[in-house]
Amino acid sequence: MLHCTPFLLFDGNCAEAMTFYKDCLGGELTLTKLGDTPMKDQFPPEKHSRIINAQLKSGAIDFSATDWMASPTLEPKQGNTFTIFVTGGTYNELKEIFEKLSEGADKDKGTFIEIKNMPFGSYGQFTDKFGVSWILKGDLKE
Repeated sequence: MLHCTPFLLFDGNCAEAMTFYKDCLGGELTLTKLGDTPMKDQFPPEKHSRIINAQLKSGAIDFSATDWMASPTLEPKQGNTFTIFVTGGTYNELKEIFEKLSEGADKDKGTFIEIKNMPFGSYGQFTDKFGVSWILKGDLKE
């Protein structure tokens, strides 16, 4: 089953921010550093201590976050540090949704990543024709 959750983008202080939110809201916080994943070789060593995925669950509250990993041409600024995170479902379900939502999106922007298998599941990312940022993550393509 698919569901949406807020997804926050931080610039190197994701662990600090998410720990603060956990202290305020309670619940269970999971933090994964980029350097602890197979993806670390795709990034320079100075980014290995950054958080690639954080999730806070507390009752009905559930949201995720990451540290900014994009290229220097896509610096974080107010307005681009939040995305809609669609999770769950099969690769084919996400692919269909990805294709519909990304219609008219600028595929030349650095934020466009066609949905594909990653070490943590299928993943795709884009900013739609209305300027809304989306990330989709689900089961691996079989």
